[in-house]
Amino acid sequence: QVQLVESGGGLVQPGGSLRLSCAASGRISSIDAMGWYRQAPGKQRELVAVITGGGSKNYADSVRGRFTISRDNAKNTVNLQMNSLKPEDTAVYYCNAIVTVVTRGEYWGRGTQVTVSS
Repeated sequence: QVQLVESGGGLVQPGGSLRLSCAASGRISSIDAMGWYRQAPGKQRELVAVITGGGSKNYADSVRGRFTISRDNAKNTVNLQMNSLKPEDTAVYYCNAIVTVVTRGEYWGRGTQVTVSS
C-alpha cells in the first residue's frame, strides 16, 4: 500500500506565505505525476499544481506566478511554496500521486487545512 502524508498547513494573513510538503511511502516502484489539489467549502476539488517525473509543471490560472511546485524524486516528496496568499486560497489542500506498486494507481493524502485570514 502507499501512504501520502501532508504537512505545513495553517493560518496565515493575506499576503503571507506557506510551504506544504507531502511524503509518499510504501512499496513504491515508481512515481509518475505528483500534485496538489484543493477543496474549499461548498466547492468541488480543483487542481492547484502538478509536476511530472521529468519535472514538467502545470498550474491553475488562479495560482500561477504565486505558487511553485517542486519534487525530490530521491525522497518521494513534493512541495508547494505558496506566496502572496489570498483569502480565496483558503481550502483543504490534498496531495495526489500516480504511483506504480505492482500496478499503476492514483493515491491521495488526507489533506491539510490552509486558512488565509486577517
